Amino acid sequence: MTSSAMQDPSRNPMGIMTVQTYLYLDGIPADAPGRADQPSFSFDPQGMWRFSIDDGWYAVEAAALELHRMFARAIFKGLPYNELLASAPTFIATLGHNSEAAGSKSDLEDLLGLADRIPELHRFLYLYDCQRLVSAIQECTKELIQIQGELYRTLNLESFFYPPMKHEDGTRYSTSPVVTKLFAFLSFLFIRMHSLLDYTVKVALEAEKLPTNFTNYPKMSSLNAQYGDRKRLGLNKESGTLFEDCEFLVTVETLRNHIIHNGLLDDMPKGYEEIEDGVATEKYLLMPDMTDGRFDRFRNRNLFYGREDKINLRLPFLVTEFLGKQEATLRLISEDLRNRQGL
Repeated sequence: MTSSAMQDPSRNPMGIMTVQTYLYLDGIPADAPGRADQPSFSFDPQGMWRFSIDDGWYAVEAAALELHRMFARAIFKGLPYNELLASAPTFIATLGHNSEAAGSKSDLEDLLGLADRIPELHRFLYLYDCQRLVSAIQECTKELIQIQGELYRTLNLESFFYPPMKHEDGTRYSTSPVVTKLFAFLSFLFIRMHSLLDYTVKVALEAEKLPTNFTNYPKMSSLNAQYGDRKRLGLNKESGTLFEDCEFLVTVETLRNHIIHNGLLDDMPKGYEEIEDGVATEKYLLMPDMTDGRFDRFRNRNLFYGREDKINLRLPFLVTEFLGKQEATLRLISEDLRNRQGL
């Protein structure tokens, strides 16, 4: 075990990977893949820890790109979009959305006065508003992948306790800054999954309620929408999507709400190690007992650990399942938009 990222044997002092290291779900790394055919994370040329099993990220990206195109086709239906795009100033896309546009609210208000000089200005503004929601889904998905990788890098390559020392055989737990970081990563993953639920509802609402009048800059139908507003969707309860009624999505909602409103997943977050012959043979984090997607509860208490649920052994498969539903949902929104608009 190592005590910090600076002592990570797979990195030089600049933080660049020098030898390949494989991160395993049980927290014990190796310098070769395929340990007992167990899935692992490895460092890819883009600087990310990627899972050895397809996690669905690329499929979500492809579905998002198609939805970008579908919004453009629907909003500019019957108009020469590519010709109009060539004459549209780039700041129309970024002003009010992006730090590259160093403009203010009053600058956007002034821009609206140029509607007679910039062809289809209001359509472009609304299109970029819709595409911003799709882009947010792409960015949040990247965050999921990156933070998950960082969780397993920390679990595998950083010591739970500092300074590192030889421990007696048996099961021991540690509370430390490294364990705090692990639980912060874990909490963020469920928070960000719920962000994706909210964003996806917003995108679907815009696709279903696309305006037809662009004489003014339209107000979005989804401005204050959240995941609970999926009941307003024609696609609500569609099987295999993020809108279906299932235990998995109830679990995501339960965890996010608990983390946001009640804080910790453990009264004293702990990282566990199994020690044999003075060496850690397994490292893990525990999750509270849940039934049908909700915490087991008795009176004032809802953090029971009778099942010893080692979340680190399940987490990548939860993320993969979520991204599979994310892809299916984006593709269904695209198909529904195409059918509604006769494209």
